[in-house]
Amino acid sequence: MALVTVAIGAVLFANAFPMGGEAATASSLGTAQNFAVLAGSTVTNTGSSTVYGSLGVDPGTAISGFPPGIVTGGVIHSADAVALQAQNDVTTAYNALGAQACDHDLTGQDLGGMTLLPGVYCFSSSAQLTGALTLDAQGDAGAVFVFQIETTLTTASNSSVNVINGGSACNVYWKIGSSATLGTTTAFSGNILALASITLNTGAGVIGRALAQTGAVTMDTNNITIAGCIAAPETPTTTPVTTPATTPVTTPGTTPATTPVTTPGTTPAATPTEVAGGTPPTGGSSGTPVAPGGTEATPTGNATSTPTSGGTTTTPSTNNGGTTVAGNDTAGTPTPGATAQATTISFPNTGSVGLVANDNSRASSESRFALMAALALLFTGVGFVAMKRYRR
Repeated sequence: MALVTVAIGAVLFANAFPMGGEAATASSLGTAQNFAVLAGSTVTNTGSSTVYGSLGVDPGTAISGFPPGIVTGGVIHSADAVALQAQNDVTTAYNALGAQACDHDLTGQDLGGMTLLPGVYCFSSSAQLTGALTLDAQGDAGAVFVFQIETTLTTASNSSVNVINGGSACNVYWKIGSSATLGTTTAFSGNILALASITLNTGAGVIGRALAQTGAVTMDTNNITIAGCIAAPETPTTTPVTTPATTPVTTPGTTPATTPVTTPGTTPAATPTEVAGGTPPTGGSSGTPVAPGGTEATPTGNATSTPTSGGTTTTPSTNNGGTTVAGNDTAGTPTPGATAQATTISFPNTGSVGLVANDNSRASSESRFALMAALALLFTGVGFVAMKRYRR
């Protein structure tokens, strides 16, 4: 009877306090230890969630809901080298946890209401937590708890995982073969390493990490912290915003091009030169004025003058009396008694254009001579008549 009583007591004690296996060991997370949240595809957040530690995603790039979510004590990494290495380290840790020997098979049992000692606990399918689960470290700060769950982990609302007697939530590992879902206001302890996704419903909190390898981490007003799990969390790096120096834009002053004003050069026309008894110069035309003293003289410069660049071609004019006028040039000295009369002369098909003194000068002289002769005769007749009367 005494032996039977001892055996029954041992069975009852074992059911109340399952003993863990000595094989349970902590798994190194490598660089992933700095992450409180790490997803494979995307991280989404609704509400005022707070993440203490780094947050990242890889190979996906999408991170949404921050803000209003807050990341403190860490850095956000989106598909960078740090997030990639962290995912590689998660995979290594995941495989190491799965390789540990199972101490107790709890398949088909609800974890709620249990008190477990350090060790490795396995589920061949899904695991359920309704209520409170207590993990007793028995005064060992390094006590390790490993849960190997082949498919999913689901907790009911208001459920909890509590580590007591000197243990640490940082030494509790949940290896999930598919996805984990924490019900509203669940207070959870430990590192969740899910092959697929992790969903934290409204108000759920985690002391530890939410690390999803291929799927998303979905948050809704949650608190997740790695405080106390690592000696030196990743220091947030503030990248200084460098304001580029503003290079003053110098607008070149537009100096208006000064168009040189070309004053047409005024080439004075050659002053006709009276040649006493000389031969008429080449280029002259018919009609030679009589120079004083009875010698015929032809004014020079009767040929067409070429205007200076920018000037205006002006057809020379012929004055009665031998005066040559070329445009605005200085005219020659007119023959005494001649009246200046500008006349434009054109000589087609001659090859040259010149000024010719017409016969008006000679006619005028002959008229004056006749007039003077007539007056002389008149005065002579009058005098003759007067003398005859005087003699009478």
